[in-house]
Amino acid sequence: MPLRNTDTRYGAVAQVLHWLIVLLLIAQFSLGFMAHDLPLSLERLKLLSRHKALGMTILALVLLRLLWRWMTPPPPLPASMPAREQQLARISHRLLYLLLLTLPVVGWVSSSAANLSVSWFGWFTFPDLVAPDKQLADTAKAIHGVLAGLLLGLICLHVAAALRHHFVLRDDVLRRMLPVRGESSRDEERP
Repeated sequence: MPLRNTDTRYGAVAQVLHWLIVLLLIAQFSLGFMAHDLPLSLERLKLLSRHKALGMTILALVLLRLLWRWMTPPPPLPASMPAREQQLARISHRLLYLLLLTLPVVGWVSSSAANLSVSWFGWFTFPDLVAPDKQLADTAKAIHGVLAGLLLGLICLHVAAALRHHFVLRDDVLRRMLPVRGESSRDEERP
């Protein structure tokens, strides 16, 4: 598999970044939900510390993914896809990237304003973005929660669209992001 994207498939770099971010988001939401239900305790602080570290990791990977996307554009959407759906797909991708960039920054602001450090797995601590401010911390925390809900909803929409392309439309939109090629619908049409 080539490293760079082609006209028909995402390359290895884009695929690795995509699926790594997916796995980290699953861990991120799990940690966030588990910590939310715990009372203030050492266990909750440990979970939130991991949550913050993963958030900063996701932020870095999304920045890398955007840089890579700029260097090697994604394959075009199928020509058979109506223009309106293509426009919605582009908008939803932009919103995904926007939320993936915004959520960690808002979380970082929330932690800084709450006078809580953001450490990357204990290896180093990120500088505070703002001075301690309880009102700002509470506001940023609330915004972080709303954005997380929006991201989760958009991820569900993204997955539903990929499954629709695969099982209903039977095109290659999902296959081109899968690490294993498998038979494409074009291959199936050949005699």
